[in-house]
Amino acid sequence: MFDEFTDVEERIESVPPDSASGEDDSPAEVTFRGMSVEVPRGITVSELIARYPQPDDDQIYAAVMNNRVVSLGATVVRSGTVEPITYRSRHGAQIYRRHLVSMLYEVFYSSFPSARIRVGQAISEGYYFEVEGVKVNGQFLETIRSSMKALAAQRRPFVFRRVPVEEARRLFVQEGTEFKRQVLDYWPSAYVGIMGCGTFVDFALGPIAPHTGYFDKFDLLAVGGDFVLQFPDPGHDLVWRNDGPQPKLYATLKESRQWGQLLGVSHVGHLNAHCIDGSIREIIQVAEGQHEKKISDFADQVERRSRRLVLIAGPSSAGKTTFTKRLSVQLRVTGLRPVSISLDNYYVDREQTPKDEKGDYDFEALEAIDIPLFNDHLHRILEGERLLSPRYDFSSGRRAPVEKWIPIALEARDVLIIEGIHGLNDALTPAVPASSKYKIYVNALNPLAIDEHNRVHTSDARLVRRIVRDRHYRGYSAAETIATWDSVRRGERVHIFPFQESADVIFDSSLIYEFSVLKIFAERYLLEVPRSHPSFAEAYRLRKFLDMFVAILPGDVPQISLLREFIGGSSFSY
Repeated sequence: MFDEFTDVEERIESVPPDSASGEDDSPAEVTFRGMSVEVPRGITVSELIARYPQPDDDQIYAAVMNNRVVSLGATVVRSGTVEPITYRSRHGAQIYRRHLVSMLYEVFYSSFPSARIRVGQAISEGYYFEVEGVKVNGQFLETIRSSMKALAAQRRPFVFRRVPVEEARRLFVQEGTEFKRQVLDYWPSAYVGIMGCGTFVDFALGPIAPHTGYFDKFDLLAVGGDFVLQFPDPGHDLVWRNDGPQPKLYATLKESRQWGQLLGVSHVGHLNAHCIDGSIREIIQVAEGQHEKKISDFADQVERRSRRLVLIAGPSSAGKTTFTKRLSVQLRVTGLRPVSISLDNYYVDREQTPKDEKGDYDFEALEAIDIPLFNDHLHRILEGERLLSPRYDFSSGRRAPVEKWIPIALEARDVLIIEGIHGLNDALTPAVPASSKYKIYVNALNPLAIDEHNRVHTSDARLVRRIVRDRHYRGYSAAETIATWDSVRRGERVHIFPFQESADVIFDSSLIYEFSVLKIFAERYLLEVPRSHPSFAEAYRLRKFLDMFVAILPGDVPQISLLREFIGGSSFSY
């Protein structure tokens, strides 16, 4: 299939040499694996690795060159840095998963040519896939599993081509993948990368690994008529974690996806078409109306079940603050009065705060909270007692004097609301019976896909939101926000994600149109990331991702929208 198309040389690293004339034949000085070495210009990354071998070289399938993620075939044309990539890095994990999914499609269509498969979102340590035309059972999973293992054992090459967009459009129409052609209707450049390891052809949304042999660690799990392609844990030597079904999260993901389909926005191509013809205004109104209906339903459940304590938790930039404010409004509509306590005021004194593996204070650890005092106060407040709630002085790292504490009491129709990362963990509130709690998990689950075969990373919505918010309101550059993101994600995986299924309800805070609005702000801030900064590789990836979206102005975004927490203009005070 690839032979039909013009092969345009990949020029990921084709920047001018150091000399002004562009004809410098002197060696390039490269920092590689902690060494400073001189190499001839034009040497490939794979040749560089072969010159300075190490035992794990057979696990390397890409590299970071001058803060850009590149294929092993990329050439060194100027002095700089080259660092090999394996599965243990964030970029390596993204590449691993993308190639493994490509292998899945290759064996799926080879085994079931008349069936259909659509990628879903992250769940149960993998991605879930919807299938039509074949039943997902043990035999199906074994067919896919054994075929993928065989494909990995063949070490079949991945083929990359950069072709004119019009040629790619013709290919995808010919292959019956009209949804890919729709993505190209508003493609930002004249060429597009395509890839494959057999007959299945897909977008090349990043560097391409040499062959399938690197990608043999995975598992398959049947979930509710669909299945999950599970990935190993990049942080623990390919050890699995939390690999069981997550029925509540799965149901929420399916519901969000169905809502997108009802709106006529399942893929980026659909969204862009609505942005161009002006019908996006109605999409915004319906999406926001769905949020309001969900929040209203939650408030009704709190009132109907006579729950006195509402616990709200979710990862960074999920929109918890605005969600809490909107829930408080809906609770008032039901006749209840929301009363809030900040978990931050129950921090232990700083010298008692536990430390992480680097020796830094771990303020996200459950032990950073004075659990005995917090639970004593919760129990007494819920029993109707009036008391003083502490205040924490962050400048001194100690609890403020008692005379500065806050009086609090619950009346008959009052509901106590607590927002914090540990809200779903029952170890936070052991003194409170389950019958008194209503636990809400908030996350931007994002049902939008690039097309049926390529998903949008769930965490990208939150990262882009955070980049915009931090730059607007907190004085952090995009480079700084990206630099801390891995640490933020590690904390989420420890303190939040393991408790998702314990929530009474899950709220998808994503908005199907939000990338088209966030793009206006985020593109500028991502361009501010210097090429020399370690965050540049991720900033570049996000810029290429946002390139796929048609931008829309934020004027039609309601003032109570969760999105306003990040772009500004909210009717709520923060």
